[in-house]
Amino acid sequence: MALGEEPAAGAPEDGAEDEALARGGFLESFCESAETRALLARLPAVLGDRAAREGALERFRVIMDKYQEQPHLLDPHLEWMMNLLLDIVQDKTSPADLIHLAFKFLYIITKTWETRYMLLLWLSVTCLIPFDFSRLDGNLVAPPGQIRMSTMDRILEVAETYLVVSDKARDAAAVLVSKFVTRPDVKQKKMAGFLDWSLHTLTRSSFQTIEGVIAMDGTLQALAQIFKHGKREDCLPYAATVLERLAGCRLPCSNQTLLRKLGVKLVQRLGLTFLKPRVAEWRYQRGCRSLAANLQLCTQSPREPTVHAETPAGDGDCDVPEEVESVIEQLLIGLKDQDTIVRWSAAKGIGRMAARLPKELADDVVGSVLDCFSFQETDGAWHGGCLALAELGRRGLLLPSRLEDVVPVILKALTYEEKRGSCSVGTNVRDAACYVCWAFARAYEPRELQPFVAAISSALVIATVFDRNINCRRAASAAFQENVGRQGTFPHGIDILTAADYFAVGNRANCFLVISTFIAGFPEYTQPMIDHLVTMKINHWDGVIRELSAKALHNLAQRAPEYSATHVLPRLLSMTQSLDLHTRHGAVLACAEVTRGLYRLAVQEDRPITDYLDDAAVRGLKHIHQQLYDRQLYRGLGGELMRQAVCVLIENLSLSKMPFRGDAIIDGWQWLIDDTLRNLHLISTPSRQQIKEAAVSALAALCREYYAREAGEADPARQEELTRQYLADLQSPEELTRCGFSLALGALPCFLLSGRLQQVLAGLGAVTLIRPEDVSFAESRRDALKAISRVCQTVGVRAGGAPDEVVCEANVSQIYRTLLGCLRDYTTDSRGDVGAWVREAAMTSLLDLMLLAAREQPELIEATVCQQVMCCVAQQASEKIDRVRAHAARVFMALLHSGGSPVPHVPHREELEKLFPRSDMASVNWNAPSQAFPLITQLLGLPAYRYHVLLGLAVSVGGLTESTVRYSTQSLFEYMAGIQKDLRALEGFSGTLLQVFEDNLLNDRVSVPLLKTLDQMLANGCFDLFTAEQNHPFGGKLLALCKEEIKKSKDVQKLRSSVAVFCGMVRFPGDVRRKVLLQLCLLLCHPFPVIRKTTASQVYEMLLTYGDIMREDVLDEVMAVLGTTAWDAELPLVRGQRNRLCDLLGVPRPQLVPKVAARPSATLGTWGPSHTRPLSAAPRSHCPELQSGTFWVTLTAWARALTPPAPCTLCWLLLPKPDESHRLLRARPHQACVRCVLWALLPDTSSAPPALSGVVSDLVHSLRCAPPSRPKGRLPRAGFHHHYLPGYSSGPGTLSPQGFHAPGLCTVATVS
Repeated sequence: MALGEEPAAGAPEDGAEDEALARGGFLESFCESAETRALLARLPAVLGDRAAREGALERFRVIMDKYQEQPHLLDPHLEWMMNLLLDIVQDKTSPADLIHLAFKFLYIITKTWETRYMLLLWLSVTCLIPFDFSRLDGNLVAPPGQIRMSTMDRILEVAETYLVVSDKARDAAAVLVSKFVTRPDVKQKKMAGFLDWSLHTLTRSSFQTIEGVIAMDGTLQALAQIFKHGKREDCLPYAATVLERLAGCRLPCSNQTLLRKLGVKLVQRLGLTFLKPRVAEWRYQRGCRSLAANLQLCTQSPREPTVHAETPAGDGDCDVPEEVESVIEQLLIGLKDQDTIVRWSAAKGIGRMAARLPKELADDVVGSVLDCFSFQETDGAWHGGCLALAELGRRGLLLPSRLEDVVPVILKALTYEEKRGSCSVGTNVRDAACYVCWAFARAYEPRELQPFVAAISSALVIATVFDRNINCRRAASAAFQENVGRQGTFPHGIDILTAADYFAVGNRANCFLVISTFIAGFPEYTQPMIDHLVTMKINHWDGVIRELSAKALHNLAQRAPEYSATHVLPRLLSMTQSLDLHTRHGAVLACAEVTRGLYRLAVQEDRPITDYLDDAAVRGLKHIHQQLYDRQLYRGLGGELMRQAVCVLIENLSLSKMPFRGDAIIDGWQWLIDDTLRNLHLISTPSRQQIKEAAVSALAALCREYYAREAGEADPARQEELTRQYLADLQSPEELTRCGFSLALGALPCFLLSGRLQQVLAGLGAVTLIRPEDVSFAESRRDALKAISRVCQTVGVRAGGAPDEVVCEANVSQIYRTLLGCLRDYTTDSRGDVGAWVREAAMTSLLDLMLLAAREQPELIEATVCQQVMCCVAQQASEKIDRVRAHAARVFMALLHSGGSPVPHVPHREELEKLFPRSDMASVNWNAPSQAFPLITQLLGLPAYRYHVLLGLAVSVGGLTESTVRYSTQSLFEYMAGIQKDLRALEGFSGTLLQVFEDNLLNDRVSVPLLKTLDQMLANGCFDLFTAEQNHPFGGKLLALCKEEIKKSKDVQKLRSSVAVFCGMVRFPGDVRRKVLLQLCLLLCHPFPVIRKTTASQVYEMLLTYGDIMREDVLDEVMAVLGTTAWDAELPLVRGQRNRLCDLLGVPRPQLVPKVAARPSATLGTWGPSHTRPLSAAPRSHCPELQSGTFWVTLTAWARALTPPAPCTLCWLLLPKPDESHRLLRARPHQACVRCVLWALLPDTSSAPPALSGVVSDLVHSLRCAPPSRPKGRLPRAGFHHHYLPGYSSGPGTLSPQGFHAPGLCTVATVS
C-alpha cells in the first residue's frame, strides 16, 4: 500500500495476518485461555453428543498444537487445566466415558498416550516416593475369608499384566517396572521373582507368533530398563543367568526388527553390568570438550603437544569376566544386522563396552570391528563397522596408532557401492563413512591426522561432488566443513566450502559440471577427481551418472590436458572393448568428451588437436566404430546404448576436426546414423528420443565437417545420394522412420540444401498432411514442422532469391500454408490430443519464420498472412489445454513484442500493446487459467480476433477441466456484461458466434462444447437484449443450427446439451418460442429413454424459472403432466402424454410419417434358383419425371429396409395346402413382397399411376424369371431375402391370380 492510502474494507484482518507473518509466527501469550476453560468446563454436557464431543476434542487438539513450538506460554495455565480434568477423574459420580474423555484431553496436553498409559506413568512416578511401601498397607485387616494383597504385589501385578498387552501401555509398564523393582525396599523382595517371571515369559514365548512377539517385546523392554537404572551390585548376581537365557531365545534369527534391537540393547546393558564403571585412563583426549574453552586456551598461550601416557597399573585393577567375551561377540553380530536401528544400537554398545575394557582388550575389539570391512561382508556389515568406528573415535577409544589401519578402510567406505540387479546398495555405508570423518575431525589433534589429510580431503571432495545420492553429498560437505573448521589443514578449505555448501550440492548436475570444475582448479584435487571418474563412475550402473561423468571429464581434461592425453585417454580406449556393457558405453562417451575438451583447449592455445593426441590415440578413436560393428555390438538392448554413445562420439570427433576426411570410416559412421534413424521403431521407448537426437546431432556435425569441399560447396554425388534417400524414407510406413529422417533433413547444412530446397520443403510438407492411412502419425508431423523451421533458419530468407536456394517470394506462401494448416490438427487417439504436439510445433515454427523474415526481409510478410498467424495463435491461446495455451500466449507475445525488428501488419497493434504491455507480461503465468483467460478474453473486443478467440473460448467454456471451465466462463461473462447495453457490439458478437456454430456443424470437437457454452450464456442472460424483440433473427438462426446439429444424432451428450439450449431459448418470444416448444415436445418422444427423462426434467425446471411464458392455469397442468409421467416408459404410452402437452402448449401435435426402419421378421427363402440383377441395378425407366432417380431410390431403400412379421400373402397362397393358406389369410393382414407385387401388376397395370408404369415395366424386365412356382416343403433360408411393402390388408386391394391391384401401393410408391 502506498503512503497516504486509506486501508480498504477488511483491512484490519489483512493487517493482522501480515503482522503475524512479519513476526514469523511467534506468539506472545496463551490467547485461547478463556475458550479452553469453557471447552473443558462443558465436557459433561457434550458427552452424550458424539459430534459435539469429537468437535471439542479436535478444537482442543488444534489449540494445543498451536503452542508446541512455544510450550512455555502454556506453563502458567497448566495448573488450572490439570485441575479441571482431575476434578472430573476424581469425581466418583463421573461416568466411565467421561473419565476416559478427560484422559484423552490429558493425553493431548502431555503428548504421551491415553487413559491406561497415563495411569501407568503416574504409577511409575509414585514409585519414586522416599518411604517404604509397607507403610501404605497400614494395620488394615482383610475381611474374613479374603487375603489382602500388599501394595508391592498389586503394583507388580499391574505391571506384569500390562507388559504383555498389544498397545502403547506396554512401554509405560516397562518404565513402571524399572522404577519399581529397583527401589531399595522392593529389590530385596521382588527383584528375583520378577526376573524369574521375565525369563519364564521369554522361554515360553516364540517370536513366530503375534502373541509371543508382544510378550517378548514388553519383557525385553522391562529387563533392559532394569539393568539400565538398577545399581550394578544389585543386578550383577542375575546378569549371567539373564545372558544365558537370552542367548537361548535366538533373537538374531528373528524377523522382528524391534526384538533384535531390544536384544542387542539388553546384551550391552548386561555387559556394562559385568564391568565396573570406570573412565579409561588410556583413552585419547583432545583438550577440552568445549569449543569456547579451547578457543580461550589458544588465546592465552600457544598449544603444547599433549603426551598420552599409558597407565598399566590402572588397567591391572580391572578384572574382566568371561561373559564379556560373549557380550562382545553378540554386539559384533549386531553390527552386521540387516536393519539400521539394530546396527546403531550395537555400535553404541561397542563404544560403551570398550570404554570399560583395558587397552589391550579394547584394541582387540577395534580389530574385530575392522574385520567387518571385508568385501565378503554385506553392506550392512560395512555400515555397522563405520558406526562403531565413529563411536569409538568420538569417545577417544580409537588411539592414533590405529589410524593407519582405519583411514584406508574409511576411504574405501566413502566410495562403497555394490550393484544389486538394476540398482545398487551402499548409500548408507557412504553416509556413515562421512559421519566417521566428521567424528575424527572433532576427536583428534591436527597433527594426528596430518599424514592422512590429502587422502581424506580428496575423498570428501569426491563424495561431495560426485556421489549419486544427495544425502551423501551433503554429509560429505558437512564432514569437509567440520574438518576445515576443526583441523584447519585441508587445502583451500574455505574456498571449496564457499562453492560446495549444503544447498549448492543439492543439484547433481551442478555438482558434476560446475562445482567439480571449480575444485579441479586446485591442483591437489584435480588428478584424484579424474581418477575417481575413470575408475568408479564411467562404468556406473546408472546411465545418467555415466553421461554426467563423461561431461565432467570434458571439463577436467582442460585442467589437466597432459595427464588426460597420456594416461586417461589410453585407459578409456582399452575400456571401449570391455565385455561389460556399462563400462563400454561409459568409455565411448568419455572418449568423445575428453577429445572434445582437448580440442577446445587446443583452439584456445591456437594449436592443432594432434599436439595432444598421438597417432595411437587417433587410430584408437577411429577404430571404435568398426570394432563394435565387427563384434555385432549394435544389436539388442545393449546396441541401443552403444548406438547412442557412438553417435555422440561421431559428433564430438567431427566437431573436434579429427583428420578423417576421405577415410572409409566416414561411410561407416554414415551407415550407423542412417541405420539408427531407419530402425527407430525397433528401439525401446525410454531411450528412443535420446538416440534420435544423438543421431541427428551426429549427422549435422558429420556433414558440416566431412561433406564440404574446400570452396564450401557440396559433393554432388553425396548430396544427390543423401537427399534422394532421405526424401524416399519420408514416405516410410513407419512413423518413427519419418520422424528421424524429417529431423535429418532439417539438420543438413546449407551447402547440402542448395539446389534441393524445393524438393526438401515439398517432402517435409507432404509428411505434415493427414491421410487416412497415417492419421495417427502426429509425431512425424511434429518433427516435419521442426525440420521445416530449421531448414528455413539454415538457408535464410531473401525476397528476390531462387526458390531452390533460399526462402523467397516464390516459396514462402507455401511454407505459411503448411504451417497454418497444421494449426488445425486436432487428431486424438488413445494417448489423448496428440494433435497438440503438432500445433505447438507449428506455432514455434511460425514464430521462428516470422521473426526471421521481420529481421531480414519484412516484405515477405503479407498483411493477410500476418493476420492469419496472429488470429490462429490467439485461438490456441484461448483453448483448454494449459500447456498449449501457455505456449501460444508466449508465441503471441513474442510476435507482438519482437526485438529490434517488429513484425509488420499485426492487426490492432496499438490496442494490443495497451492490452498486453511488455512490462506486465513477464510476470503472467499463462499456464494458470485464472491469469490467462481474463487477458485473452479482451481480444473479443477486436473484430479481427473475435472469431478465432471465440472459437477457442467455446471449447474451453464447454470443457471438462474444472479450473479451465470456471475461469474461462467467468472471463467470458465479464466481457458480455460489458457489452449488454451496446446493441451493435452484441449483434456483432452474436453474429460471430452463429458463424462459429455454422462453420463447425457436426464437428463434435467444437459443437458439443459450443452447445454447453450457449446453455451457460442463455442461462446467464447474455442475450436478454434480443428477447425484448419479437422474432429476433438470432433466435431463429440459432434454433435452425441446433436442429441441424442434432438431426439423426445418437450422441447422448450432444442431445442433452441441445435440450438445455432449447430450454434457454424459450425466452425468445414469437415463432421462435413455438418452434422451440415443438422441438422439446419431439424430444419428449425420443427413442432414447434417457433423453426423454432429461428433456422432461429440464422443461420442468425451465417452466419453474420462466413461468411467465404461459397462463398460470395451463402452467399448473403442464407441470403436473411433466412431473407425474414416467417418461422412460414405452413410447405409445409416452406419446399420449406428449400430445396432451402439445395441446396445452399450443403447438401442433407431431404427426407420424412412415419411417425407413427395420422391423423384426422371420427371414424367408428364395423364389427359385435363378435371378438376374438386383433391384438397385434396374434401369431408371422411360418416364421423364423419374430421371432424377428420387422415386427409384425411395422405392428401393424402402423395399430393402422393411420386412413384416408375417410371410408374403401371395407366397402363402402357393403352398401345397390351399385350406391352410386361406386360414392364414383370414388370421393376419395381407402383405406382399416387392417381387410378388410387380409380378402381379404385370398383366394389368391399369391401376398403377402413369409414373409407376414405366418403373414397373423396367423392374419386371430386370427380374423376369417366370411366375412364382410353388415351393416344395419348407421355404429355404438361404439366398435372396424378400423385401416387403407394408400396409396391405384384405380391404383396399384385390388379390387374384390375374393381378394384384393395391391402391396402397400407388399411394406409398408415389412419395418422392
